[in-house]
Amino acid sequence: MTNFADLMPRIATALVLVVIGGAAVWAAGPWFAALIAVVCGIMVWELARMIGADQKRALALGGLSTGALAAAYVLPLGLALPLLLAVPMAGIAALHIHRRIFMTFALAILFAGLGLTQHLTNFGLIWMLWLIGVVVASDIAGYFAGRLLGGPKFWPTVSPKKTWSGTVAGWVAAGLVGWAVMGVTTAGIDLIGISVALAMMAQMGDIAESAVKRKMGVKDSSNLLPGHGGLFDRFDAMLGAAVLLFVIESVAEFPPVPA
Repeated sequence: MTNFADLMPRIATALVLVVIGGAAVWAAGPWFAALIAVVCGIMVWELARMIGADQKRALALGGLSTGALAAAYVLPLGLALPLLLAVPMAGIAALHIHRRIFMTFALAILFAGLGLTQHLTNFGLIWMLWLIGVVVASDIAGYFAGRLLGGPKFWPTVSPKKTWSGTVAGWVAAGLVGWAVMGVTTAGIDLIGISVALAMMAQMGDIAESAVKRKMGVKDSSNLLPGHGGLFDRFDAMLGAAVLLFVIESVAEFPPVPA
């Protein structure tokens, strides 16, 4: 029988996150920036704890991350970048093991946070809803397709529940979100490809976090969210997508124009 035992706590927690996140996205400006700074700070704390840092050092690194992202909202980007990079540098000094893991993931968390704040500021509500829709649709399609269709596992030694059917379903769902948004904007067909690429990167973010947890021998990044584990567990996919979108918006025209 298909196992949906974890569905109800996942839904309840997700609804709370939707209310809080939706309010911050709607309010935008400093409210959204503050939420992103706090969430990213908590994820850095979870990361540090996962790799064996004591509570004092993990809290310090998380607090430094929150402060750096808050400063990045009010400072010019050139002045903010050294503050963001100070977090992985501080981790190198403070941690005695798994420094490379902390440095890599802390950078991803911080630049994803910066990218999300700039994305909403520069492109507005509809494009933030598009990004969220791509990640959420990919996750939901992957969850149900994987459990209903089953089939070959994607990478069983790292993420034993993920299947190729769920993975591909996530790509299709993301492409459909891109297609739908094309209908209400002036974006070109490239948006469908970008949407699928973001879904792929979201899945990579999920897999990368799963690999760290497996290496560290932990089930969840923390127990803050019933049914989801920690914030890092819930937003690992968004981190991957946000980092790629930050790169896309830095090197190419966005939103993509019709051919």
